[in-house]
Order: sequence, then C-alpha cells, then structure tokens
Amino acid sequence: QVRLVESGGGLVQPGGSLRVSCAASGFTFDAYALGWFRQAPGKEREAVSCINGNGETTHYAASVQGRFTISRDNTENTLYLQMNSLKFEDTAIYYCATVTFGCRPVSALTGGYWGQGTQVTVSS
Repeated sequence: QVRLVESGGGLVQPGGSLRVSCAASGFTFDAYALGWFRQAPGKEREAVSCINGNGETTHYAASVQGRFTISRDNTENTLYLQMNSLKFEDTAIYYCATVTFGCRPVSALTGGYWGQGTQVTVSS
C-alpha cells in the first residue's frame, strides 16, 4: 500500500525558512519521480517542483525558482522541500505526490499517489 506522509509545516514570518518532508512507503522509492504541489485558499492546486528517481533532474515553478530546493534521500525514502525567503503568497497546503510520466516542466506535471498535505502559513 502506497503511503506518503508530509510533515514539517507551520507558521513562519516573511523572509523566513522552512523545510517540509514526505516519508514514503509501499513502493520502490527510487524508481519514482516525486513532486511537491500546493493549494492556497480559494485557488486551484498547482505544481511547485519535481525530482526524478536518482535526484539528478529537477524542475521548479517560476514563482519559487531560486528560493525553494527539492531533494530526496533514497536511503531513507524521504522527499524534502527546503523553502527560503518565504512570502505571504507561499501560504498553502503542501502535498507530496508521485509524478506520472516523470519529472518535467511543472506545467505538465500530473500527480499519481498523494499525501494528506501539511499546512504552511507565512504571516507576520
């Protein structure tokens, strides 16, 4: 049974940093591209970033490029998203997901299996 469990969300001030994690189980972790998606209140869910199975290919949404870093630890079956220079508009529920058809420019990403999400709130 595929399971993705996000953690690490919370409240942070603008300009601050936060790292969210996603612990995976139930599938061959390094065989799957993975991604982070987010959904802000009143908005559609959007893709944030993806990473391929060996960690060598990544893509980012333009809105987070240069501020967020996706990474994975295939020995620990864990996906990470390091978020720096956070802005009010980064407030959302962040979801990790397996990515169907591999890591590609985020506008083309499609999630497969999903976690339950973790709330990130940027507020002063």
